[in-house]
Amino acid sequence: MRILVTGGAGFIGSAVVRRLIGETANEVLVYDKLTYAATMSALDTVAGHPRFKFVKGDICDTSNVERLFADFAPDKVLHLAAESFVDRSIDGPEAFIQTNIVGTFNLLRAALRRWRGLDRGIAARFRFHHVSTDEVFGSLGSEGCFDEETRYDPRSPYSASKAGADHLVSAWGHTYGLPVLITNCSNNYGPYQFPEKLIPLTIVKALAGEALPVYGDGQNVRDWLFVEDHARALTAVLENGSPGQTYAIGGGCERTNLDVVRATCALLDRLKPRSDRRSYAQQIAFVADRPGHDRRYAIDYAKIARDLHWRPQESFDSGLHDTVVWYLANEDWWRAIQRRVDGGERLGRIC
Repeated sequence: MRILVTGGAGFIGSAVVRRLIGETANEVLVYDKLTYAATMSALDTVAGHPRFKFVKGDICDTSNVERLFADFAPDKVLHLAAESFVDRSIDGPEAFIQTNIVGTFNLLRAALRRWRGLDRGIAARFRFHHVSTDEVFGSLGSEGCFDEETRYDPRSPYSASKAGADHLVSAWGHTYGLPVLITNCSNNYGPYQFPEKLIPLTIVKALAGEALPVYGDGQNVRDWLFVEDHARALTAVLENGSPGQTYAIGGGCERTNLDVVRATCALLDRLKPRSDRRSYAQQIAFVADRPGHDRRYAIDYAKIARDLHWRPQESFDSGLHDTVVWYLANEDWWRAIQRRVDGGERLGRIC
């Protein structure tokens, strides 16, 4: 099949593309604007493959999107292109509204036109798969988990924009019959993640001898999902998910932010000790909490486990170990990003 992957040069998108090229017979076209958080180097292992193509472009560019659908004629769309960092959405929400809502609308309009023009047999296998986040559900108390029936309650400009996109996708399914799929995932981590997110930020700042910023009291809880596990889940949904269905994807690994930073420091202590042999954890510094910081996320992934036989393969300990090892072995990759753009600041300190 021909699969169009938007945002395929990003952290999660590139992991899925590497999997689609390496483990399926599909032809894959990546459409990516190559914003600050995207890196073509994440696609180096597949860049020369005959089933891989890349087009630089913006999902908000209507004419480009229409031309892309006409030229590539995708059988399936895997939509990951998004502005995704909560802190940046607080300081500059407009880009999130444009990309995450307007861009998704452009893709839906083009996908519907493509689907309506297909022969019945080919149309039956067409899918529009929108990749979203658990942040659309708001904040949990000390117990319980998000699942496919959880009420939407976004708390940040980022999560509100993703919730809006989810609703658009669902509406195109209900109103026009477009065969849509939605997945809501928990916090991803792993190789090639842009170093503004918690785990790579901790690694980079620790090695530089800088303070390791932890918001508030550090007790905000997230469910951590290794990116390669997420890529397997997305492939399973794209191939075998039922149109109109939503699937919640989680790692089953709840940790407080402070525990994540401490665990990362402990691995660095063992794998690349400081010259003075003191723990990197001494560099932890608590900073003012960001506005509207949700207290806890957790996902019940029973539906995708039951219906599509997917479960995470990595524990948090094994995934974190592999992540730290990768960043230590690929310093040239993140050093190049630091030179290109300042990815080391925690944003979102003002309303």
